[in-house]
Amino acid sequence: MGPGIALFFFLAVGAVALFSFLAVGAWSGTRLKEREAYYESEMLKKIAETQGAAANPALEFLREKERIARAKQHEGLKVGGLVLVGAGIGLLIFLAKFGDTQSVYLVGLIPLFIGLALLSYGFFLAPKV
Repeated sequence: MGPGIALFFFLAVGAVALFSFLAVGAWSGTRLKEREAYYESEMLKKIAETQGAAANPALEFLREKERIARAKQHEGLKVGGLVLVGAGIGLLIFLAKFGDTQSVYLVGLIPLFIGLALLSYGFFLAPKV
């Protein structure tokens, strides 16, 4: 067996091992989220089944959870906008320095304007949390 075939088998086994590890990791993460959601729903169901004022903590918990989810989404818009603005400026600078034609650097305006749109929505137009 030549060195080329040995290298091929080594890389093939490495690729199979890598993707098997990624599949098991994704499966276990999904299973963890599913289990957490199940236990949370069981807890809320037990609290909601109680009579009187004891059901109020369950409603408050649900409202707080929804508020936190909206806040995370709102912050994600801001971070995504900042990343796109940075990528657009970097692309403008890179293409202006290394581009062959004069106006090729204007391609960097596409991610820049998308980032500015996300930032403006996140700061001014999005519903307040």
